[in-house]
This record gives sequence, structure tokens and C-alpha cells, in this order.
Amino acid sequence: MHTKPILAALLLLSTTPAFAQDPHAGHVMTAPVPAEDSSSDSKEAMTGGGHGHNQLFHAFRLETDYGAGTEGPVASWGFDGWIGGDYNKLALKIEGEHGEGKLEQAEFWALYSRNVAPFWDLQAGIRHDTQPQSTTYFVFGTEGLAPYFFETEAHLFLSEDGDLSARISQENDFLITQRLILQPYAEIELSAQDIPEKSIGAGLTHGEIGLQTRYEITRKFAPYVDFRYERKFGETSSIAKDEGEDNDDFIAAVGLRLMF
Repeated sequence: MHTKPILAALLLLSTTPAFAQDPHAGHVMTAPVPAEDSSSDSKEAMTGGGHGHNQLFHAFRLETDYGAGTEGPVASWGFDGWIGGDYNKLALKIEGEHGEGKLEQAEFWALYSRNVAPFWDLQAGIRHDTQPQSTTYFVFGTEGLAPYFFETEAHLFLSEDGDLSARISQENDFLITQRLILQPYAEIELSAQDIPEKSIGAGLTHGEIGLQTRYEITRKFAPYVDFRYERKFGETSSIAKDEGEDNDDFIAAVGLRLMF
């Protein structure tokens, strides 16, 4: 079993909350703060609010992707939400893609989220994929705000078949004006072993880097354009080539983000 990438992910999970006791210590913040700044909402969302009352937070996105490796546009969607208070929350997430007349990907998450440090939560729960194959995972990870306001997620997944994998992502908002916002982001995925039935090899399997530009007509209604580059790595890349598939792709997307 190739364990080095997973051990690296475990190290990140074990050290990040402790490091982030003061996520901005030693750093000078230079970004402007808008009148309806999303950072204050983000911080409140991370900690569950400041008054101990149950609260709701939801963000929904819907977009159409255009990639060189696809025969037509792909519709994708995502939902992030939580309900809870200062320290304990139920975090929910849904992601999916539909293209070429079929549902290509669908994930459903339900996590118990416990605040353990300023702007940092530890999470544990279940993820169930219905596509491309029906698989259930136990999930353990962390979510929070790293230095310079990088929103960070790092999760380990143990499947019902005993396969261990990880996903790490970061994003940040840079204000051009009070309403025009640039959001660079990056994500990597790793696997501790080969998973032939899913065309996945051990090691670093997939990565993407992108830039989203959105215009917040209001805080709750924001159209956007998105450009990203996706690539498979290592054994996963070799498997894709053997199966006659591209191992990378440039993707352009237009979408809409709603918050309520």
C-alpha cells in the first residue's frame, strides 16, 4: 500500500487546528473589507455564530461547464449548509455533474462538526456516492480558515471496501471592488492503494487549479465565470491513457451562487 501521501494528509489534519489557534498571527492583512463583506459571514459560519443559538447557513451553486475533453456542456451543482450553534453543527454537502445525457457524479455528505479552535472545526461523518459507482465512506477531517484567510478543507475517506483516500482544497477571496471578487482555488486527491474498478492508481491521483470571478449583485445573489485546469497524475494518469481518455483538461464555466 502506498501510504506516504495519506500520511502527509494525516499530518496536515493533526497539525492544522493547533497551528490555527491565531490564524493571522504574524501576518499583516492588506485586503479591503467590504460593506457587506463575506469574510464576516464566513467566520460566523465557521464558528456557528456568536450567541449560542441554532442557526442555518446554506450556499448553492449551479453552473454549466465547457471542457475540451467533453462532447457537450456539463451541468454541475453544489450545496453547502449547516445547522447548529457555536461548537456543534451538522454540516451537509451535495455535489453532482450531469453530462452527455446521464448523471456522471453525485456525492452526499453528512458530518458532525465540532469547533476546536478559532475558525477551525474537526469533522466526522458519512459520504455516499451514487455515481460513478455506489460507494459509502466514513469521513474524518477538518475545515477552517488558514493564515491570510485561505478557506481550507482536508478530509480522509475510508470506503466500505476498505480503500483509503484523501482530498485537500483551499480557496480565497480577493476584492477588486465592493462587489467584484476574484477567488483562486486548488484541490488535490490522493489514494493509498490501487482501485481498479474506479480506474484509480495509488498516490496523487487528481488535481485542479482555477480562478472564479463573481459579481455580487447582492450578498445572496452572485453570477460568476470560472476557468480551471484539471489533471490526473501518476498511475491514475497512465490508466486514463490506456483507456483512451485524456489525462488533463481546460474547463470554462458560467454559474450562479445563491446564499440563504
